[in-house]
Amino acid sequence: MKTLDRIPTSKIERAGKLMTTGVRVGGNYVKFYGKKLVNPDFSREELNQNNADDIYNGLKQLKGSALKVAQMLSMDKNMLPGAYVEKFSLAQFSVPPLSAPLVRKTFKKYTGKYPEDIYDSFDKESVNAASIGQVHRARLGGQDLAVKIQYPGVAQSINSDLALVKPIAVRMFNLKGSDTDKYFEEVEKKLVEETDYLLEIAQSREITHACNSIPNLKFPKYYPELSGERMITMDWMSGKHLSEFTKGTFDQETGNKLGQTLWDFYMFQIHKLRKVHADPHPGNFMINERHELIAIDFGCIKDIPDEFYIPYFELAQKENIANEEVFLNKLYQLEILNDDDSEEERLYFTALFKEMLMLFTSPFHEESFDFGDSVFWSKIAALGEKFSKDEDLRKMNGSRGSKHFLYINRTFFGLYNLLHDLKAVVSIHNYNNY
Repeated sequence: MKTLDRIPTSKIERAGKLMTTGVRVGGNYVKFYGKKLVNPDFSREELNQNNADDIYNGLKQLKGSALKVAQMLSMDKNMLPGAYVEKFSLAQFSVPPLSAPLVRKTFKKYTGKYPEDIYDSFDKESVNAASIGQVHRARLGGQDLAVKIQYPGVAQSINSDLALVKPIAVRMFNLKGSDTDKYFEEVEKKLVEETDYLLEIAQSREITHACNSIPNLKFPKYYPELSGERMITMDWMSGKHLSEFTKGTFDQETGNKLGQTLWDFYMFQIHKLRKVHADPHPGNFMINERHELIAIDFGCIKDIPDEFYIPYFELAQKENIANEEVFLNKLYQLEILNDDDSEEERLYFTALFKEMLMLFTSPFHEESFDFGDSVFWSKIAALGEKFSKDEDLRKMNGSRGSKHFLYINRTFFGLYNLLHDLKAVVSIHNYNNY
């Protein structure tokens, strides 16, 4: 894979790169509508593929927050056309790495030393490159280690990157009013936290300790004395990324075992710790030879306050969805409905969220649930298709819900998709055993 000798770090450079990408996307639309005039039945597939290619190729040169947003979008496979999901999912753990000279220079900047001054051996080629940092294999005192190095300029460019992405997101999700600021502030806060590797080490040690009783779940050991704010040293963990594993063949028993571990890990965090690993994409999990699940990244941990946790999970109860008075009360508590909504908006979003919740909370209504069930996923796909074509929805103010929805919904979308890839049947309340 081609390596990068530099990353644009200034606001002007990064804005220019995004502007160039925007020009290419605009050109794709011109070509599409030209072909559409000749053939009214011409499909959007070519347009989606060209746009996905151009957007990803532009973002991967920037890395950081812009690429992280693409990664987040790729986690919900029913939200974007397949071409975008396929391309953006590369941001999870497969983007062009920094060149060896730039790695060495960056390492010296962060630590004051070169890699060979610290480790007995250090592989100059990265084994894993993602949106915020890349991983190298090293060895010290007979121990195999993984060293994660943050890309230069990532932490400093978060605010300006989001300012560039915001107009696109506002149009895409039909956001209106000053309330939209709370969502971008939440994203910015979490992205800043993800660039603080000392915080990541503290979070990893806390969750590792709390979840060590869950069977078939493994974590690397972290080494604070060999780490810093922009670099982490941890145990080298052998195995396949979850996405690579699920592309191969595995029996139902193995899928159920891994799926149960994944489900218990998440439900234990949410319900017992009131915080959660809010970045459940395949690049953050590995499967070892014993078919155990390895969690390898704790940069994005979301605290869940009671004022959100309580009404959110009360809405997961079937009887509360069916009770109109209780249901409306919870919608107001969660800021899905607002006091200044028109009657049309109130009726529309009440019906919309009731339909969504009846489907998305259905796993919680059973003792066990089959996440490989094609009927369940076809219903999700159909619902996504329905809303994407709903002209009334486009007219409504999309600024709906507490800011906490962003990362909690992201967690569940990601978790459901991972369980679907494993075709897992899980026991919903099993986490209570730990």
